[in-house]
Amino acid sequence: MLTDTAYEDVRLSFWPRVREFAVPPSMIETATARRHAGDWAGACAAARVDVDLDLRSLARTRGLDLAAQVRADLRHLAPDLLRWHMPRIAPRGLLRPGLTIALTRYDAAERDGPGPVYLVVRTAPAWADAGQRISLALWDGSHADAGTRRHPHPRPNRRFRLDLHRHLWDARRSDELRVRSGADRPAGDSLPAVNPDVLALVPRDRHCAVDRWAAEAGILLRAEGRSTGAVTVRVGSRQRLLLDLVADGEDPGSPGFTLSVASTQGVTAALPVLPDASTWTLPDLALVRSGSIGIGQLHPLVASALAPDHSPTDPSPAPDRTPGRPGQPHLVECRGEQHRIGLVDGVLSPLDHDPAEIRREELLAELTGTPLPCLQTIDTAHRRPDCLTGVQERLHHGDIAGALAVVEGLLGPDALLRDGPLRDELEAAARRRVLYGLFRADLVGPGPGRIRPGPVRPRSHRSHPRHTTGR
Repeated sequence: MLTDTAYEDVRLSFWPRVREFAVPPSMIETATARRHAGDWAGACAAARVDVDLDLRSLARTRGLDLAAQVRADLRHLAPDLLRWHMPRIAPRGLLRPGLTIALTRYDAAERDGPGPVYLVVRTAPAWADAGQRISLALWDGSHADAGTRRHPHPRPNRRFRLDLHRHLWDARRSDELRVRSGADRPAGDSLPAVNPDVLALVPRDRHCAVDRWAAEAGILLRAEGRSTGAVTVRVGSRQRLLLDLVADGEDPGSPGFTLSVASTQGVTAALPVLPDASTWTLPDLALVRSGSIGIGQLHPLVASALAPDHSPTDPSPAPDRTPGRPGQPHLVECRGEQHRIGLVDGVLSPLDHDPAEIRREELLAELTGTPLPCLQTIDTAHRRPDCLTGVQERLHHGDIAGALAVVEGLLGPDALLRDGPLRDELEAAARRRVLYGLFRADLVGPGPGRIRPGPVRPRSHRSHPRHTTGR
């Protein structure tokens, strides 16, 4: 069907951009180095993860044993890997906003407090998601801490949970990804024997991991203290399936199950929900098998799990969206000749015109409005450079340093930005960062006594002075 083909095209064009810009190699390298050095807080800072927990306070209130368990998990937390696997939304591939996701549950704390404690990760609401930062916290069901009070959904989400998928954030267990994602089986394996009428409702072309549902449902039910029973599978916004796990499977490692359509959503309300990480196949596996990206463009822990024989010393080249190399001259067709423009004293300048000629041409341009092609190219680079799409993607995913590096590599670190889309994007990103800071300080947001957030609009081009892109 055309709809199915369109969906496949969107999937294959959506995730490569996410994999290129959302978790840049510099973040992975820095976070990994700090994690290996035992600096889990530094690794979180490198991966743009705000830490909203205090282990000393936890030890005082809930005991040393719980604090030791949390500290051990934090030391092996790979925050860059967690960011890699966080739920995302189309069309830009930004983090799904307003989520609280459980990473692990500590039941041993029940004897020292009113209930279990969860290590959770939270995403900001959509109006405050600048920088695409996430926060790490502990949640015990109370509403005492500021992070819980200011977040729209502080309770861990049943659909988006990673406590049953530690291989998606725990560096010690990342190798489990190969089996849990189905990468150990050839592509195109037949689906399990299910009623064809029901199987027709499963969007196979949307990469449902039907061949893993039984095993994943078993993991979910065991976490609930059961070995058999029914779970809800969400395969669409209004489509729910009932997966009933039975104990008479032929293979103990692959229990049998029946699949049926839920008559109403009320039927599934009280049942455990199969997490999204279990419902759908890993996008990286589909991208690699389709040739959309190379194995070397994946996160190193993901690449080593999906392709154990892959050598990280020979990665596949990542696509380069930066026009030209930083500091290298660009060629321009100017009055029938090839002229160069490049960086001079930190500013993009024409290299084949002397200063007197440039001043004369700028004066003539004031009168006639037609500058030299070299000057036109420089002006276009300041206002609407070829790298603007790459800059926008980096800014949307919070890679401010990467975006500035692209701009400075093209225009120079001392260039004055001129009015145009590039300047608007940088200024809008700065304003959104301020809004996120206010959200973190609990000074803005819905609720009494707080400033209500408004849309971020481009400012008037004539009302503010220019500024420099230099740090």
